[in-house]
Amino acid sequence: MIPNNAWYLTGTLVATLFSSASAFYLPGAAPHDYHEGDQVQLYVNALTPMLADYDNAKIKSMINYDYYNPGFRFCVPEGGPKSQGESLGSILFGDRIFNSPFQINMLQDNGTCRTLCRPDVSAEDAKFINERIREDYAINWLIDGLPAAELKKDNRTGDVFFDMGFNLGDDEGEYQEMPALNNHYDVVLEYHSPQPGVYRIVGVLVWPASHGGDQAAEPDCITSSQKPKLVLSEEGASVVRYSYQITWQKSSTPWATRWDNYLHIFDPRIHWFSLINSIVIVVFLCGMVSMILLRTVSRDISRYNAIDLSEEVQEDWGWKLVHGEVFRTPPHSLILSVLIGNGSQLCAMVGVTLVFALLGFLSPSNRGSLATVMMVCWTFFGGVSGYFSSRSYASMGGTDRRKQAFFAAVLLPTIVFGIMFLLNLLLITAGSSGAVPFGTMLLIALLWFGISAPLSAIGSYFGSKHGALRNPVRVNPIPRQIPPAPWYLRPWAAALFAGILPFGAAFVELYFVMSSLFASRAYYAFGFLALTAGVVGLTTATVSILFTYFLLCAEEYRWHWRAFLTGGGNAFWLLAYGLFYWASRLSLGSFQSTCLYLGYLLLLVLFDFLVTGTIGFIATYWALRRLYTAIRVD
Repeated sequence: MIPNNAWYLTGTLVATLFSSASAFYLPGAAPHDYHEGDQVQLYVNALTPMLADYDNAKIKSMINYDYYNPGFRFCVPEGGPKSQGESLGSILFGDRIFNSPFQINMLQDNGTCRTLCRPDVSAEDAKFINERIREDYAINWLIDGLPAAELKKDNRTGDVFFDMGFNLGDDEGEYQEMPALNNHYDVVLEYHSPQPGVYRIVGVLVWPASHGGDQAAEPDCITSSQKPKLVLSEEGASVVRYSYQITWQKSSTPWATRWDNYLHIFDPRIHWFSLINSIVIVVFLCGMVSMILLRTVSRDISRYNAIDLSEEVQEDWGWKLVHGEVFRTPPHSLILSVLIGNGSQLCAMVGVTLVFALLGFLSPSNRGSLATVMMVCWTFFGGVSGYFSSRSYASMGGTDRRKQAFFAAVLLPTIVFGIMFLLNLLLITAGSSGAVPFGTMLLIALLWFGISAPLSAIGSYFGSKHGALRNPVRVNPIPRQIPPAPWYLRPWAAALFAGILPFGAAFVELYFVMSSLFASRAYYAFGFLALTAGVVGLTTATVSILFTYFLLCAEEYRWHWRAFLTGGGNAFWLLAYGLFYWASRLSLGSFQSTCLYLGYLLLLVLFDFLVTGTIGFIATYWALRRLYTAIRVD
């Protein structure tokens, strides 16, 4: 089953280009060859909230729980659980991987059933488990790097796919009042044999079930519709018998394409519709701006340059009237330059991350690789922030370069670190496994303030050494009076109007990104995402130039902050969409979950505002320099 997405096509193209070279694998991504009877490790991961029904269900929680949380009373391996090594990105995304007591051997079925353990569950633990079942929590296992999944069918396309994770219990039908706990697991392991005697795991399927009866004495655990399910008593102690059955099934799926069954696109036509819609928008905008610049502006430039210099009186009109004010130092230029520098750093991070993703390095098989690459790129692109901040500050007439270098290095990391620290405290109070350990927080602080900040200072040094960009026209010593501007050119109105088009070019793809972030679903359509990001960047640039042109024609020359706000205007629509997503797709029942969602949404909006605002400012500054360079000013 081959996914119809641009990421897969890009990976196929790269593989074809290197087909004549010797085969190689990324570190940690090489296939594991098994022989008959070899032990196969089953690792457990954190329990996460999931969507039981992709069409109608709502996400009910934002908190992950450790598999070995005492409240679940799951079976513990001998000697206690041992944590497995994880990447920085995997830790930040809430993965907590441990070993398990399951005994699995290659190609050896374990018969009808095998008992794992019989823990006693108190009334308090029963309430905790039942509440997690009502919130649609999923159990996550890993076998040979593959997540355990349930086999499901897409109602729209009829495709069968592997849905990662499986239900903790059942709260439907007669079990709405008192949920049933799934305490039996039918595990089907699909394998492929590339050569005789060598086997590779290519699929992990789990059918969870609930069997009641006398848990302490029942000799078998075969489930059927006639047998009662296990309902935990919230009035007294209960005995739970956990059991499992292993079945091996041969598959024709080769190891290289084993993830294709997991990476399912729900109605791929939506992605293509979004992309075509975005391209139509950007073509329309580029055509409009080109018409204005090539016809109106060119005509104005020809008329201005045709004026006889011998005439004693020359009349200026339109945008030329404010040529002596356009490059005047804006208010709070230090803050604006810091925002531009941080936005440039984020743009560089996003661009490099998308390149790695398109080359296949950040596929879901490399757990946590996306967040790890983003953190590393952010850290080592600190010099980009310092350089762009310093040069923009000098070009706007700023003189306090030491203060600029300091704030460019520490302002945004301090704000982000403060928000993440508060969200982490909420996770700790909720008992979530998603809480970042103290050591990891120190590592992040070391990356930001020990590597990124010095690199930012070095970038500021080179930026100040290169100096300010030379403006094409002189600035008048006395600022001219500004007439009242139309209401639609006021800062907040212009930002809202200008932000509609970039947001409209990306809102469909934004749904899949937010579902990946908040619904524990893997995102892999990086080809669509890269094209959408390019369209959004081009749309933001053209809209910012267009609104600034209208602003200058209205004799309003304070364009610096307005260009940044106009470019970042789609962040306000992102905030509105996030609140709509909260109302339509979330049903958060706890204060911690609500605060977590709003905190993560605030960070997304902040990053989007900085990136698009920087694009809008740089595009506008470039266009104005080209515009005023083309006219004669005497």
